[in-house]
Amino acid sequence: MTQNRTHTCNELRLEHIGQQVKLCGWMENIREVGNNFAFVVLRDFYGTTQVVVETEEMMEILRPLNKETVISVEGTVRERSSKNPKLPTGEIEVVPAKIDILGRCRYNELPFQINRSREADETARLKYRFLDLRNPEVKSNIILRCNVVAALRAAMTDHGFLEITTPILTASSPEGARDYLVPSRKHPGKFYALPQAPQQFKQLLMTSGFDRYFQIAPCFRDEDARGDRSPGEFYQLDMEMAFATQDDVFAVLEDVLPPIFAKYGKYNIASPAPFRRIPYLEALETYGTDKPDLRIDLTVEDVTKLLSGCGFGPFEGQTVKAVVVSGFEGTRKQIDKLCADVEVKTGNKVYWFRYDEKGEIVGGIAKFIQPIKDLVVEALTLAPGCLVGLSAGALSVAQKTAGAFIKTVAPLCPAHFSKERYEFCWIVDFPMYEIGEESGSLEFCHNPFSMPSGGLAVLQKAAAGEIDPLTITADQYDLVCNGVELSSGAVRNHDPEIMIEAFQLVGLGEEDVKSKFPAMYNAFCYGAPPHAGIAPGVDRMVMLLSGEESIREIIPFPMNKNAQDLMMGAPGTVEQKQLDELHIAITATEE
Repeated sequence: MTQNRTHTCNELRLEHIGQQVKLCGWMENIREVGNNFAFVVLRDFYGTTQVVVETEEMMEILRPLNKETVISVEGTVRERSSKNPKLPTGEIEVVPAKIDILGRCRYNELPFQINRSREADETARLKYRFLDLRNPEVKSNIILRCNVVAALRAAMTDHGFLEITTPILTASSPEGARDYLVPSRKHPGKFYALPQAPQQFKQLLMTSGFDRYFQIAPCFRDEDARGDRSPGEFYQLDMEMAFATQDDVFAVLEDVLPPIFAKYGKYNIASPAPFRRIPYLEALETYGTDKPDLRIDLTVEDVTKLLSGCGFGPFEGQTVKAVVVSGFEGTRKQIDKLCADVEVKTGNKVYWFRYDEKGEIVGGIAKFIQPIKDLVVEALTLAPGCLVGLSAGALSVAQKTAGAFIKTVAPLCPAHFSKERYEFCWIVDFPMYEIGEESGSLEFCHNPFSMPSGGLAVLQKAAAGEIDPLTITADQYDLVCNGVELSSGAVRNHDPEIMIEAFQLVGLGEEDVKSKFPAMYNAFCYGAPPHAGIAPGVDRMVMLLSGEESIREIIPFPMNKNAQDLMMGAPGTVEQKQLDELHIAITATEE
C-alpha cells in the first residue's frame, strides 16, 4: 500500500488473520458495550472494517471523538465471532494496539447521517456536498461517471479519433442559449464568452485537415435547470468526422455506445446496431414527441374525423388524438390522478373513457362516445378492458399532450412497458426552419450550421417562392435513449455559398454571416471538406446508466436549480478593485 496504510478498509479477509495491519479512515460509528469495550466502524473510499476496542487506554482515545473524525488504527486481524455476511470484511475484525487522530471532526452534530444523506433536504446536501459524497451510494455514481468517461475515451481512440482540447475563452456566438460572458481587463468594454459548445472549433479542425476529432468537452449555457439538465455547465462527448455522411456518424456511435450501456448500465440490455431511424414528423405523429421511449409499445392515433362531431365541446374544430391502453386495470382514482399529472406537465387536459369487460363505454366522456360506440370500437380496434386517453387542440398541442399521456400511463402498465433495457433510436429529417414563437418570423429550427437536404438548389427554390421554406428538412439528427435526448448532430453546411443562402432566408445577409461567424466563413472559403458530427451528453448518459431521476446525482459538485453553488457561495460579490480593473460598474436594481 502507498501512504501510511498497509490495507484499505475493504481488503482484509480470513487469510489475513494474525497479521499486523494499519488502516486509515473516517470513524463512521462507535457503539460502546460496557466501560472498556466498543465496536467501531471505520470507513474509507473502498469500504468498511469493524474495529473492536477492548482496553481502557484505547477507549480514552476514542470517547472524546465525534463521528467522522479521521483516525489511523494499528492492530491485529482476528476472526469475528459474530460474522456479517452482508459485508465483504464481515468475517474479520481488527483489535487496535494504537490509534492516532489524523483529522478531528469538531462538530457534535452532522447536518445529516452520512449513510442516509440522500434522504436529507437538497439544500443541505449541496451545501455540505463533501459530506454527501462520503455516502457510498452517492460516491458510486461518481465512480460510475469516471468509468464511463474512461470507456468512452478508449472506444473513441480505438475508432481512430484524436482527443483535441478547444478554447474555454472564446467569442460570443448566437447558438440558441445565453452565453456566460467574461469581461476583458486588457480590452475595456469587450468580453470573452465561455463556449456553449465547441461547435465552431471542431468544424475548424476539419478545415485544418484533421480527420477525426473528439473530446470530453465542457459546455457553458446560462439556462434554467431541469431534471435532465444542469444549469451552468455540462459535459459532452464531442466528435466530428471529415468526409463523412450521416451514416458514418451513426455507425461510430452504434458501435461505441451499446457495449458501454450494457456493461455499466443499471440494465444489461441495450439496442444492437443499427438503431431504429424515425423521421421527426413521424415521431410526433406516432409517439407525440421527438423523444420517444421505445420501451413503451403505446402509440398515438388520429381520431379527428371520428370524434370532432361527437358533440363534446373541446373537440369541436380541433385536432383530436387517442391513445389506446389495452388491459388497463387501474382504478377511477388512478385515472383521475393520471390525467391531472399530464395536465401539470403540459398545461392541457386529457379526456378519457373505458371499454369495459361487458363491452360498454363507461367513465369520463362516455356519454359523448356512446352514440357512435360501434364506429369507435371498430376504428380503434377496442377490446374489453381498454382505457382510451384523448387530447385535443392545435396539432402540436394534441400531439404533445398525447405523448405525455403515454409516458405517464406506461409505469402503470407493465404489459406495455419493458422497463429494464436501453432502447436507442435516431430522430432524423428535422425541419430546417420554423416560425419563431416570439418573433413570428422564419428562424432556424435547430442548428444554423446544418446542411439543408437538397443543398443550394432547395434554398434557391424557397427564396424564389417556389416552395415553402418550412418544408425544407436538414441533414440533422438526434440520438434518443429511453425517452431522453442524448444528443443532437448534423452533416455540416461547409459551403459558403449555401451558408449565405440559408441565412438570407431568415433575414441575415452575407455581411451578417461574415461578422457573426468570421473564422468559419473565412476557413470555408479556403476549401473545406464535407464533415459531420454529434455530441452525446455525458451527464445525461451517466444519469441513464445509474437509473437516477435527477442529473445532479451524477455530478460531483452540482449547482442547485437556481444556478447557485451553495458550498462555494457562487455566484458571489467581488471587491471594487476587481471591478475597476475590468472597467465594470454595477448599477443597483430593485429586488
